[in-house]
Amino acid sequence: MAISTALWSFALVVGLLTLTPGLDTALILRTSALGRRKRALGVVLGIQSGTLVWGALTSLGVTALLTASHVAYEALRYAGAAYLLWMGGRMIIRTLRDRVAEGVELPGTEARALAPQGTDGLAAGWRQGALTNLLNPKMGVFYVAVLPQFIPAGAPHFATGLLLTGVHIVLGLLWSALLVSFAQVLRGRLQRPQARRLLDRITGTVIAGFGLRLAMSD
Repeated sequence: MAISTALWSFALVVGLLTLTPGLDTALILRTSALGRRKRALGVVLGIQSGTLVWGALTSLGVTALLTASHVAYEALRYAGAAYLLWMGGRMIIRTLRDRVAEGVELPGTEARALAPQGTDGLAAGWRQGALTNLLNPKMGVFYVAVLPQFIPAGAPHFATGLLLTGVHIVLGLLWSALLVSFAQVLRGRLQRPQARRLLDRITGTVIAGFGLRLAMSD
């Protein structure tokens, strides 16, 4: 297989994967729709940083050890599930807390304690996106199963693996840019507290659902 053929074939596979709605899509849309531009950028960069790590580890053969070790795989799976359940649950709980704060006039200290804690920080968004990606063992399984098939015989394994991973990252960045642009259109309708709470409840439920599914999967 020529390297150009491998690149186009791999781009088709990961392109379809990128377009499939999932956890990353929900997280990017929610963060962008709330007007947190820096945090949304951080989430996107964090997700793609995770993709780069998975690709590099697979190219080095490290990810194969993870998938071969039942204990390591299960530990990562449960850690990822716990993180997603925590993140989704926190979003849902925050909407209930914000509703109380909105309906009751509180002293200064209590009002600040009940104020929304979401920040528009690039680093916080990067950390959230990276953890969401890296704590998903299914990404490792996908790369172990798919990436080696597109590395031509005789090609430098590590360099070619990184090149293919770069294709995945570029497609992910392009799709994320479209998601952010779409979310900006909805931003005006989400200025009301009720709309923001509804968005957080929906997104929190979706994220917690992914966590529950990850915990119950084999």
